[in-house]
Amino acid sequence: MLFRRRKPEGLFDRMRTALWPRRSFGRSFQYFAKRVLRLTATPHAIAAGVAAGVFASWTPLLGFHFILAFALSYALAGNMMAAAIGTGFGNPLSFPFIWALTLKIGNLLIGIDTGAHHKQVDLQALLRHLDVGQLWDPVIKPMLIGAIPPGVITAVGFYILTYWGVRVFQTRRKSRLAARAKARIREMAAARAERSADRAKRA
Repeated sequence: MLFRRRKPEGLFDRMRTALWPRRSFGRSFQYFAKRVLRLTATPHAIAAGVAAGVFASWTPLLGFHFILAFALSYALAGNMMAAAIGTGFGNPLSFPFIWALTLKIGNLLIGIDTGAHHKQVDLQALLRHLDVGQLWDPVIKPMLIGAIPPGVITAVGFYILTYWGVRVFQTRRKSRLAARAKARIREMAAARAERSADRAKRA
């Protein structure tokens, strides 16, 4: 296959790339921004898709972020590709902050005093029997509830920024395409006039 690596990446290399991009976080952000701007859809569809992906990233439902983002994007008449790109908001660097914040907000909304109320989790039983139910009350439930306020705020913020950016980008692109079309028409008209003049001289 063309452009295939001579030596396939190992597990360590893939994990390192996921945690720290080879080029830089600034260039990675620019790459995702350009991918969003170049999508062929209306500004609302792209912005709604990105907002759905960002909101889904706040939930603790690891492995289901794409599904949740697609469902929200469909409900909002958003673009599915934009929703997939929006889930990039949740990454190995942002997840610790997201989880800590959503757990704290969830406990505050539920009214749980983390200092006085502490439910023991049997890690041995959790790992041996995959008893994830132990995590529902002390962890998953508060994080789901706590994900709603910051998820809505950041989703609205990303919607506004994305809508404005896509609208400006598409307007400028249409202007550039129109200018190129006019220049092409002028060049064709000049070429026809030159050919007509040459024929008139020969005659």
